[in-house]
This record gives sequence, structure tokens and C-alpha cells, in this order.
Amino acid sequence: MLIDQQIAVISDLDITQVPKGTISRFWFHIVTDGMGMPVYIPVIVARGEGDGPVLGLTAALHGNELNGILVIQRLFQKIDISQLSGTIVGIPVVNVPSLLRKKRRFPDGTDLNHIMPGKPEGNVSQVYAWRLVHQIVKEFDLLIDLHTASFGRINSYYIRADMEDPTVCRMAWLQQAQIIVHNPPNDGTLRGTAGEMKIAAITLEVGDPNMIQKGMVRDGLTGVFNLLYDFNMLPGKVDPPAEPAVLCHNSYWLYTDTGGIVTVHPQVTERVKKGQVVATLRNIFGDLIKEYIAPEDGIVIGKSVHPVAQSGARILHLGIPE
Repeated sequence: MLIDQQIAVISDLDITQVPKGTISRFWFHIVTDGMGMPVYIPVIVARGEGDGPVLGLTAALHGNELNGILVIQRLFQKIDISQLSGTIVGIPVVNVPSLLRKKRRFPDGTDLNHIMPGKPEGNVSQVYAWRLVHQIVKEFDLLIDLHTASFGRINSYYIRADMEDPTVCRMAWLQQAQIIVHNPPNDGTLRGTAGEMKIAAITLEVGDPNMIQKGMVRDGLTGVFNLLYDFNMLPGKVDPPAEPAVLCHNSYWLYTDTGGIVTVHPQVTERVKKGQVVATLRNIFGDLIKEYIAPEDGIVIGKSVHPVAQSGARILHLGIPE
């Protein structure tokens, strides 16, 4: 079956069936909607003439995460297929239904990155996740999962990775990240599921939601090419960052304990000291309710930029450097 300018529709990705020395585009039929119409995921495969690993790149697992889409698009525009050893598989948009609705979560309210690897006979989000993992991701040797911050928050360009895994550690340091957080993968994430399948995986948090940030896209693309060079998939020299990433052994969020209008003072990537005031909370009349302080020295990975805060609202994502 062919649609959209002769792009083949597939229900399972078999890289051995993709001709060597080509860049191919596919529509992956993942589920069917309530009108009986297929839901397709775009897949791009660059298969080199030479042998090498299979690198997978996924973006827009949440429907409001856009920077990663352009990283993948530009990678395939720039790749010299005649020089490639191994295979690159790009999925510019994983969560197609949510992207079209401009929503973070799947239409049934589920966060897809909390239910991996899904279920073959579960609800629609579980089936969607299961087919993604078992019919595409299963082909990968390496995975870069591209994300951004969520609504009302902004991020540095940072990486979550299990830095005790040698291959994962190598992948992380090759990126142009500002911060790397040692973070063994949690159950339910795509990165965690990949790890259980013996796929070396990192999560890249490439900036902010609902926008395209050229600098973030550029740095993300540079990091992917660095990996391709270092893993001998392409000839080339690794481009090191202007400043090395700050490695954190841990990170956590600070939360409000009551509601009001919150102002978060430090900027992302800013260092803070133990006892420093990092946020102030005022009531609707403008009276100061509380000042929030840094519990220890750290670096700001991300922060809230939405001033209206209920009890339990996120304030600031604090990384604890090595």
C-alpha cells in the first residue's frame, strides 16, 4: 500500500529489507481511530553501505515537544548516505494524535512515557506504546530520545543517562549539553524500556515546549553528529562544546507547600548556594507569604515560568554536581 507521493505503509520495521545506500521514508500504521481510519507515524531510515550499529532517534513522545522534530529532520537533510556505516532510524513524531491536538498527553489522558513498553491487548495508549516498542524500537542498538520541558516550565539543554553504563556514558558526553544528570532509567519510560532490551539509551531535554529554538536545535544536531563520528558511523571529527557539561549525581524538584503567585529568581544553568532565596510566593493581594531557599549547593536545570501556583506546584529543578 502506498500513500503520499509513493511513501510505503508498513506495520513492522525490518531494516534488512531496506536497501543499502538509501534513505527511505515510511508511514508506520500504528493504530486505527474511531472512524476506522489508520493513524500513521513517520519513519525515516538511512541505511549505509557499510556495517555498523543502528541508531534510533525519537521525538515528540509528548505532543508539545517540537525542537527534537527539527533535529531529526535536519539530520536526514545533511547526512551523506555514501559515507554512512550502519543505520539511522528517525521518528520525528512519536505521539502523532497529541501533536495534532497541541497537547502533551495522549488523547486518553495518558503520559506515554510512563507506560512503556505498553501492552499488546491493553487500552489504546498501551497498544500504541507496545507497537512502537516491539515493531520499531526493537531494531535499535542505540537510542536518543529527544524531549523538552512541559507547559509552564523552561529547561536547560540537559541529558538524563545512566552514567554507570559505559556505552551510555560515552553517548552522553558526546552531546553538546549544558548539564548531564546521572539518572538510572525509571520503569515506564522509553529509555528504561530500551535499557531492558539491551539498547543503550539517553534522554535529551532540548529546551522549552511549544516552540522552535534554533540554538537548541543546532546543539542537538551537533551532538548527534558527534555520536556518529565517535561510533565510526560517519567519517569526521567530534566537535567538543565550548564549555564541558556539568555532571550531576542527583537532581530533584522544589515544590510550593501553599498557593499564590510565585516568582523564581535564578536562571537556568545558574549556580545557587545553600540557603539562597530561589523563589518568593505572594498572595493575591501582593503580601509576601514565603521565601523558598536552596537546601544545598546546586545548579538550576529547569524552572517554572508560570506564576500562578497551587499547593504542590513545581518551583525549580535543582541538580547536585559531582
